[in-house]
Amino acid sequence: MAKDGTNRGGRRVRAGDKPLPLSDKIASGKAAKILEVPDLQPETVFKIDEPEGVVELYGEDMPAPSDYLSAKQRDGKPLGADLLYTETWKWLKERGCEKFVNPRLIEAYAQAFTRYIQCEEAISTYGLLGKHPTTGGAITSPFVQMSQSFQKQANLIWYEIFDIVKQNCTTSFIGNPQDEIMEALLSGRKR
Repeated sequence: MAKDGTNRGGRRVRAGDKPLPLSDKIASGKAAKILEVPDLQPETVFKIDEPEGVVELYGEDMPAPSDYLSAKQRDGKPLGADLLYTETWKWLKERGCEKFVNPRLIEAYAQAFTRYIQCEEAISTYGLLGKHPTTGGAITSPFVQMSQSFQKQANLIWYEIFDIVKQNCTTSFIGNPQDEIMEALLSGRKR
């Protein structure tokens, strides 16, 4: 580090060979560190007097998506990001990586991708051109830029989620929930 506080010289960030997925390391017989999530069972058992009339509570397998993911939109339809949240969480569960991904990260991905789909639907409805509010001339539709922004945001979050899966999944995996969503979007069918 120089006197002015800037980093100079040395290895560039993200330079060199990319790390292999955990499943590839295991398959090739290389040393691999598997991240273990400890059971949340206490080692010491305490005796607790149970009050009368208490209902037995059962834990949920999947954390419930937040209400804003299914909020009613201005056109009266629900946002539908809760469906994408559920689908993504199930995909993570199949690979045993749901414990490693923060549910808020899945929610952020679901919302960004659903907003991207909304913008694409608006572009299909209203076209690629819009009318300038003061001059009345043709301009690029604002939905195009918003679509690109939401797509970039969704992809960045997805890469983060997928990297967690790649680094922690012990079995080979095929399939990507993003492919199914894009197929539904491109074929024009409603989810």
